[in-house]
Amino acid sequence: MSENCFHCGQSIVKERIAFDGKEFCCAGCKSVYEILNLNDLGDFYELNRQSGIRPDESQNSQFDYLDTAEIFDRITDFSEGDTTIVNFKIPVIHCSSCIWLLESLHTLNKNIKYSQVNFTRKTVQISFNANALPLSELAKFLTNLGYKPVITLESAERKEEKYDRSLILKLAVAGFAFGNGMFFSYPEYAEQIMGTTDFWMEKYKHLFRFITFSLATPVVFYSASGYFKSAWYGLKNKVVNIDVPIVLGIIMLYGRSIYEILTDYGPGYFDTLCGLLFFMLLGKLFQQRTYGALSYDRDYKSFYPIAVTKVDFNGQHENILLSELEIGHRILVRNQEIIPVDAILISGEGNIDNSFITGESASVPKKPGDKIFAGGKQVGSALELEVIKTVNQSYLTQLWNKEAFKKHETGLDTLTNKISKYFTFIILGITLIAGIYWAQVDFEKMFQVVAAILIIACPCALALSAPFTFGHVMRILGRNKFYVKDTLTIEKLAKTTSLVFDKTGTITFSNKANIALEGAELEEFDLKNIKTLLNNSNHPLSKALYDFLPANDDHFPVTNFIETAGKGYEADVRGRHYRIGSAKLVGVKSKNLETAVYISKNDQLLAKYVFKNEYRPNLAHLFTKLKTYAVHILSGDNSSEEKSLAEIIPNAAGMAFNQSPEDKLMYIQALQNRGEKVAMVGDGLNDAGALKQSDVGIAVADDTHAFTPSSDVIMAGVKLPALHDYLNFTKDAMTIVKITFGISFFYNIIGLSFAVTGHMSPLFAAIIMPISSISVVAFTSASTWWRSLKYFRLKTD
Repeated sequence: MSENCFHCGQSIVKERIAFDGKEFCCAGCKSVYEILNLNDLGDFYELNRQSGIRPDESQNSQFDYLDTAEIFDRITDFSEGDTTIVNFKIPVIHCSSCIWLLESLHTLNKNIKYSQVNFTRKTVQISFNANALPLSELAKFLTNLGYKPVITLESAERKEEKYDRSLILKLAVAGFAFGNGMFFSYPEYAEQIMGTTDFWMEKYKHLFRFITFSLATPVVFYSASGYFKSAWYGLKNKVVNIDVPIVLGIIMLYGRSIYEILTDYGPGYFDTLCGLLFFMLLGKLFQQRTYGALSYDRDYKSFYPIAVTKVDFNGQHENILLSELEIGHRILVRNQEIIPVDAILISGEGNIDNSFITGESASVPKKPGDKIFAGGKQVGSALELEVIKTVNQSYLTQLWNKEAFKKHETGLDTLTNKISKYFTFIILGITLIAGIYWAQVDFEKMFQVVAAILIIACPCALALSAPFTFGHVMRILGRNKFYVKDTLTIEKLAKTTSLVFDKTGTITFSNKANIALEGAELEEFDLKNIKTLLNNSNHPLSKALYDFLPANDDHFPVTNFIETAGKGYEADVRGRHYRIGSAKLVGVKSKNLETAVYISKNDQLLAKYVFKNEYRPNLAHLFTKLKTYAVHILSGDNSSEEKSLAEIIPNAAGMAFNQSPEDKLMYIQALQNRGEKVAMVGDGLNDAGALKQSDVGIAVADDTHAFTPSSDVIMAGVKLPALHDYLNFTKDAMTIVKITFGISFFYNIIGLSFAVTGHMSPLFAAIIMPISSISVVAFTSASTWWRSLKYFRLKTD
């Protein structure tokens, strides 16, 4: 018998449904299989075995608000007649079979005309007939297939993507000039190599030289403008960065070339200059490649819904934009929906999950009249709330916008810039000494020697080594579910001395718990009754306990059901009176630092189930490997898990519990004030301040498309036990960069020895310089790949 669902590939744990000779884990997967087969799309499973996606069975699939005229216009790109076009963000797109299925939607629904997937951005564009298929029904249709669209306030704003088009244009200009410059320079190169004089070359050489000058000028003043700005910015901040010697080399090549063609001394080096800038810009483009499917700088708007259900005093419901909410409005919040504003509970039994705000994993009960903060999630029945603050004034928004939660990077303290500072002064010193010497010996040759020194010493290989190395490292780490924001982060990871871990949702699973029964095993009669009663509650602990108890198909009538807010509930089942909930409800004393569900029968304690966090596997092995780091644990929960944590991390440098977001931030600051380089590993909004304050913020997400705070790294939760390998790989990357620096210096030392003594012409220097750059790029590509095999043997190709 199969252990995995035929559609989604997940392990079949509770429910097993047999259909058409196959096994499914739920009715949703079985339904999708039926839909695909009925429409002759069974090839979906041949494209990628176990590639299906389990349909979302939660109740939070309400999309009726999409049919409201104002919201419809905000969401759709085009709507005229029977044609409407919409772009949906669908984060769960992950393989070729997903693309194939989503682009076959027109075969599943006759009202869909076409659909096109953008895999990188995780979006699908759909053209459909909105008159026959409302937008809300289209969203539900996708959800039932397992591809639930994510519709948030941020996605509705349709911000332009941060894409550096100017760099592409600069690269194109340099490439065009490089290719054509080589073409027009070829006759002179051929003449110098063959030693013969061509009549036509002599007649038109001035024209050809003017053309190469015209091609190189926009490259210098447009394509290379970023290097000039960077050098100027560095000098303004009293830092001599890597771009300063590069700019000197560019000016020398350009100036020397103009001098040669004006004096008819030679053809100049315009083609070489264009080639060097082309390859350097290519390296910069490679460096700036990012993971478009992820967002590292999300704000609170990616967390909020685009619309809410407003309730008037007559009980009528109206879908309105979140931005239109005013103080005094009443709104309806359903099960699993985010509360978008600070509000007062008017009716309903609140059960608020504040884990994104406080880090506390336990839900907080609320009764009518209680205040509820924005960012909480309702778990249970629908609530009616009265707005007391608009979305821009809510606690969640204020927390996100705090200045302490924002840090600014200059990027001027990298290893490359530190080396280039000394490199530049040394080269300028050598050039000055050589210039003074040759001015006395041979004034004409002095210009040739100075030009050769600055050309051969141009740190192009030095500038290329880090971008290409870190570019390869980012690509390899990304393939292994460790997504780094930029190259500066790799350097910071390699320098880390302290690791700070959030507990809830980071080293523990966010949605799992270990449940243990304290006392004697229950009889089958009571188990069935309790299971029946648990099925009548939406409380997360009740749901978890319902899943934990043995499965049974017997459900009995429940009478005299009474729920006490914040304590639990009681009812009669088959002639027995049961109470399920807190110790106070069943009339016993409890331990302060534990989460437990007590069950009594006929006023006698029957059972006690203790809930403990479930830790991710192999953590003890991970923390053993991390012994070279100072490891700290922070948690918004109480200290009930301190003993368990001490067993997993026997050498922890510090643990702190009941930590608010501000407390976590201050803890990081205290470590940094002691000179520590801190990497914070956390999740959720409650860690946003600490992640920003730390030198490197690593956001752990069990679904990397789900909400994560601003961070430098997004890491898949399943990969947390491999954190030590990721950190070691960044250290190896720094070693490779240092070796490439050594290779670059070797070329410079050899070249300078010839240039200073007057045995190297500027032409030969211009030819040998790109060769050194190519060899450095080849070395860093090969060595990075080779070192990655040590850590990610199966994931590097």
